[in-house]
Amino acid sequence: MDLNILGINGSLRKHSYNRMALQAARELMPPGMSLHITHYEDVPLFNQDDQEQGFPVAVVRLAGEIARADGVLIASPDYNHSVAGVLKNAIDWVSRIEPQPFVGKPVAMLSATMGPVGGARNQYELRKIIASIEGLCLVKPEVFIGRADTKFDSNGHLADEPTRRILGLQMHAFQQWILRLRPAG
Repeated sequence: MDLNILGINGSLRKHSYNRMALQAARELMPPGMSLHITHYEDVPLFNQDDQEQGFPVAVVRLAGEIARADGVLIASPDYNHSVAGVLKNAIDWVSRIEPQPFVGKPVAMLSATMGPVGGARNQYELRKIIASIEGLCLVKPEVFIGRADTKFDSNGHLADEPTRRILGLQMHAFQQWILRLRPAG
């Protein structure tokens, strides 16, 4: 059982806490799971006029990565009580590709922010978006890494043991969620 997970970081910052959280998730995945963190900074702002000229290469690439993955793990900060604009933009583009790659796709999410709420508002908005494009979100355990600046060491390693524990539980639950949703045969 090899499960290939695509990681999507809602922040384009090279040293974002959400990228660090994705790297920690990779470390905490059970045997048989692997994580590839994608890059999508080359996805342009969505414009239907541009879409009518054909999908940009970056959008086609991202959609293909999502389609080929056994599951998608999204880590995203909370911007103004909602989803990061770059992430929403990428999802908007990808949702227009046929076949739409999120349909029936297992999705888990986590968030890391410097605020005390840990990105909860972002995740609740993101769940609505993913559900609207027929992605299948893992409900629990939820992972909200609040005060992220105190949870990662200077090398970007998740050093907070309670956070590592809940993130590890989420990765095990995600594995079971993917296997439960797989077609028989």
